[in-house]
Amino acid sequence: MNFRSHLVHKFTRGAVITALLVLAGCGSSGTTDSASDNSTPTTSAAPFVPASFVWKACDDSASTTSVQCSTLDVPYDYNNPAEGTFSLYVKLRPATDPSLRIGSMMVNPGGPGFGGSALADDSSYYFSTDITNHFDIIAWDPRGTGKSTPSVDCVDDYDQYFGIDSPPDTPEEKQALIDASQAFNDECFANSGEILPYISTQASATDMNSIRQALGEDKISYFGFSYGSELGATWATMFPQTVRAAVLDGAVDPHATSVEEGMAQAKGFEGQLATFLAACSKNKTCEFYNGGKSAAAFDALLLDLDAKPLVVSADRTPVTQGVAFTAIAQAMYSDYYWPQLEKALADAQQGDGAGLLKLYDDYYQRKDDGSYGNELEAFLAISCLDDPGATSIEQVDAAVPEFIAAAPRLGANFGYGYSCALWPVKPAVKVDVTGKGAGPIVVVGTTGDPATPLASTRKMAASLEQGILLIVEANQHTGYGANECITTAVGSYLIDLTVPVNETTCKS
Repeated sequence: MNFRSHLVHKFTRGAVITALLVLAGCGSSGTTDSASDNSTPTTSAAPFVPASFVWKACDDSASTTSVQCSTLDVPYDYNNPAEGTFSLYVKLRPATDPSLRIGSMMVNPGGPGFGGSALADDSSYYFSTDITNHFDIIAWDPRGTGKSTPSVDCVDDYDQYFGIDSPPDTPEEKQALIDASQAFNDECFANSGEILPYISTQASATDMNSIRQALGEDKISYFGFSYGSELGATWATMFPQTVRAAVLDGAVDPHATSVEEGMAQAKGFEGQLATFLAACSKNKTCEFYNGGKSAAAFDALLLDLDAKPLVVSADRTPVTQGVAFTAIAQAMYSDYYWPQLEKALADAQQGDGAGLLKLYDDYYQRKDDGSYGNELEAFLAISCLDDPGATSIEQVDAAVPEFIAAAPRLGANFGYGYSCALWPVKPAVKVDVTGKGAGPIVVVGTTGDPATPLASTRKMAASLEQGILLIVEANQHTGYGANECITTAVGSYLIDLTVPVNETTCKS
């Protein structure tokens, strides 16, 4: 029962495989000890009381169900509501069977930086019928994202920032990466500087409590994928008495630094790439078979692209080694994409980079008309605010050898990331994730997950006071819906509050 295994990769706090972004996308980080000007309190002590929702028909809903829309005003800073206001865009999909309705379930597809309101329209794709029968699905675009206003909007064209060659081979190529990072940051601050200090995960977790209050519910359920796991764990720690049940699918170690989690992700993507190449070498029908020597052919191709990038069209970035790494990352989120990658690599061997460029474009959400959404811009802004990792160019460079040791093929491209080190906004204070007092929380980890490796997900479960780990055997990012076993276990927990046995493994 594979509800959405080949869709969720778009909504992940996984690695962005370009030197501009990579350290920004390294999962969560350890707790910051001292407060900064843009912090939100670990509990919402300010006397802010949200208004109740006023629901109406949605203008943008493609769903045939009775999805309704509303907005909710929340302060930039819960300690100082006069600073400004976000208007959160929220959707409600009522429980299909009102006689079975348990209550509301907030849902988040990941990111950070991606709006989540579409999950209300797509709930039958994401969740089992049992879940949609029993819960109102509450989906929203977190502050700074999607149709919530104001939202992060940095640049219009990605190629000049993300299409440059990586990892650098010369001082000039390294300086080009630094200059691109600085230019992106400058544009982001110029266009969205007012809100950049106020879009942290901790602030969004406080918004979740405001949504609950606006719904008029004492306790509420939650289901989060990928980065949505980090958001949910933060919320459960901040507001434990409001948690009815929570599922965190595809989580990272909440106490790892961004550099540590980046190395874990580099290793995870490297492992999935090795699995892909090994499978290709054993299968003569693989388009990148190369006489059973797919790995050697891959290494040779990447060297060729570094020396001579492939031009697809005059108005687009050439397929550099960095573009190829991004394309490969896109395909590693699920083995659903592996046939597409096989053909793209085989075509590139013949001088045609169109397939790799398509995967690169898919990663960055490029639309048919050549425009881009703002998802990756908000991703970077939130990630750098939560944990910038290295705070200087020298610190970034010093960590590169460790990245290469963790992932010989991909590590250097993971390591060279300068944007967060140059980010213009002070980092926000983070919550020490414990889930204390929230009750049992189910954490789902997948054996072949490159973006949130099982080892990291296991640490999330161990960090929670009553974390319950469920393991799914699959080659994809996040595990719910991969097979009947995990679907049933999660459904029983959410609906009946039947807590599964810790360390249960679900096999296809």
